[in-house]
Amino acid sequence: MNQENLIKKFNQLFHPTEPVRTFFAPGRINLIGEHTDYNGGYVFPAAISFGTYALATKRNDRTIQFYSINFEEKGIITVELDDLSYRQDDDWANYPKGMIDQLIKNGAKIEQGFNILYYGNIPNGAGLSSSASIELVTGVLLEKVFQIEIDRIELVKLGQRVENDYIGVNSGIMDQFAVGMGKRDHAMLLDCNTLDFQYAPVELNEYTIMIINTNKRRELADSKYNERRSECESALKDLQTELAINSLGELSTDQFDNFSKIIENETERKRAKHAVYENQRTKDALVKLEAGDLQGFGQLLNESHLSLQHDYEVTGIELDTLVQAAWDQDGVLGARMTGAGFGGCAIALVDQSKVDNFKTNVAKIYQKKIGYQPTFYQATIGDGAKELKA
Repeated sequence: MNQENLIKKFNQLFHPTEPVRTFFAPGRINLIGEHTDYNGGYVFPAAISFGTYALATKRNDRTIQFYSINFEEKGIITVELDDLSYRQDDDWANYPKGMIDQLIKNGAKIEQGFNILYYGNIPNGAGLSSSASIELVTGVLLEKVFQIEIDRIELVKLGQRVENDYIGVNSGIMDQFAVGMGKRDHAMLLDCNTLDFQYAPVELNEYTIMIINTNKRRELADSKYNERRSECESALKDLQTELAINSLGELSTDQFDNFSKIIENETERKRAKHAVYENQRTKDALVKLEAGDLQGFGQLLNESHLSLQHDYEVTGIELDTLVQAAWDQDGVLGARMTGAGFGGCAIALVDQSKVDNFKTNVAKIYQKKIGYQPTFYQATIGDGAKELKA
């Protein structure tokens, strides 16, 4: 749906008396660095061309009206500026409500209501961070419409606070950071603890990033996520009997190899190995991309998947089938699962001239083994949340 059609829809719904302003926030993929964030390591996300559009005009009262083209059956959701508390009935609108609430608590002056129309083209349930996209598009919209002075990283932190304190999901800051700070044709090496980061050029030349959705519902992800966290914490405690470290992310691969025997439980040793080696891969990825070594970068993607499959054990048959099928295709430099695992998406670096064959062959293999089709999305790496000019 293009900007012109969105403005037309907005006008039909709200009959504004002032010009409509349009904003966009991307979704994100994590290129490498999975399950490293809570282990004190780096992640390597990028903003993508799929995302959330938001159109807005001010009102003359204290009423806020939300409408989403993605949830038309919910109709217009109406709330008052004086009561922004979480309400289950408000469904998806709790994400933008939470952002308004956090901005006001942060000292922003928002003293009149407004109408907002949302439209997202991020595939549902794919783990590409649609909630952070909604939060940040709302944040940037309010920043511009109400002329709020706020540092972008501060806005990113408010987005995370919406998830943690308002929605009640214990998630890290990577999603909001990638969505808020994205830069066209660049990924970012981000330390989730300190928020130190640097941009890494992603010049793909004749290659493209394919996102492949397993279309499997991710029921297991939350319980296994908590289990993996506690296994890593237990491994860290063992290592701390001989090493003065606060997180697994502080270890080099050599240090880990020298001291891994201290970790008594074999499963916990494997989990820690993944955290340490994956963290090293994120740093290596920066070096490879800065040197324009796509072949080397692709190899790191492959190693990441194998580690997630065998040491961290968070892939599952659907992701393994997709990634193996991708590896077997002509013109593929690398592929891995991305996100928490147990469903969601894989990514592959594919020669653009081979994309059609890639999709046909991978879909055939996946259908035969799993019994239903995957979905393919071709992504470009774009900018973070911003206003779009008419």
